[in-house]
Amino acid sequence: MKILIVHNTLWAHYKSTVFSELARQAPDFGCQVHVLQIARSERSRAGLGKPERLNESYSHELLFDTNIEEVGTLAKTRALIGRMLAYRPDVINLTGYYDPAQLALLLLARAKGIRVVIQNESTPVDQVRSPLKEWIKRRIIGLSHGFFCFGTPQADYLMQLGARPEQILVRKNAVVDNRTLRKAFDQAVPERTAVQQNLNLKPCNFIYVGRLAPEKNLSFFLEAFARTRQEVAQGRQWGLLLLGEGPEKTALQAQAESLNLSDAVHFLPGLPWYRVPERLALADVLVLPSRSEPWGLVVNEAMVCGMPVLVSDRCGCAQDLVRDGVNGYTFDPEQPEVLSRSLERIMSGQADLPAMGRASGQIIGSYTPEKAAAEMLAGFVKVVGR
Repeated sequence: MKILIVHNTLWAHYKSTVFSELARQAPDFGCQVHVLQIARSERSRAGLGKPERLNESYSHELLFDTNIEEVGTLAKTRALIGRMLAYRPDVINLTGYYDPAQLALLLLARAKGIRVVIQNESTPVDQVRSPLKEWIKRRIIGLSHGFFCFGTPQADYLMQLGARPEQILVRKNAVVDNRTLRKAFDQAVPERTAVQQNLNLKPCNFIYVGRLAPEKNLSFFLEAFARTRQEVAQGRQWGLLLLGEGPEKTALQAQAESLNLSDAVHFLPGLPWYRVPERLALADVLVLPSRSEPWGLVVNEAMVCGMPVLVSDRCGCAQDLVRDGVNGYTFDPEQPEVLSRSLERIMSGQADLPAMGRASGQIIGSYTPEKAAAEMLAGFVKVVGR
């Protein structure tokens, strides 16, 4: 059985890990897998250079050696259709329902009797929904044979759009390269104190990893952090690390200064994914305060490293990965008092952070590339009927 996977960019290292695992396990399922990577990267990652250390031990083609935004719809459509006709798959896996080129591929696949599986990362609350768009999505969902979902909210959303429960083939498809990340973290931990002192960091730290953009709600977190830090006796021992770049960096730096947080808030430059654990090792709790986030793979990464997590309930991962009081806390990103209570528990020592970190490691243990790949292959076999 021949499987053709369409993916947007080579930048997604976590997908590369899954694709390699698919290739490794495919013979056990009587399958062969080929991946079409549409473009090399995207504009938002231009400052990070070209992808490094990608695990490319799988059959793939890069269709356009440029940013995805620079590939025209017509050129993309022609390339995808041409490759599909040449490869002659039994089933194709598309990255979503928003790309006109991939929708054209879906229609052609249906006409030729090729089964279609769609990957879904969206939830009902990660974007403002319009009736027209939802109607279109329902039509697309009706043309598909199966779905791979990042998690429970994504599966629930598809069923709201008309998917049948038996069409949800994978519910835990949000995975990262657990082994590589954990190894890097363990290597960095012994140097934690020395690096903290070298960078003038606090002995205890929250850390955010990602783009410094409005939807990440970092201004909200800074306000709550500043207030709680003043109210809690041990607050002065805590700092905040913001790892990444983005359009709000200057505004956030000014806000930190106005809140008298210059000694506590540190802006660190972005790093390649495999080096992020070096910075996670300097912190105690990961925070993701987003107002909109389809999933939040950085939460996976922190949990793989055995860290407690503090996550907005608007993040797609919150329902599946965060258990309140067990491995962290969730909060409403519009209610500062809820966040402040969680911050107080952590900063005052009421929360057992080592126990929470161990719980994170246990919870994330079922989210691995190996398991995801096996479930995907079983799903492909199911929809093809072999």
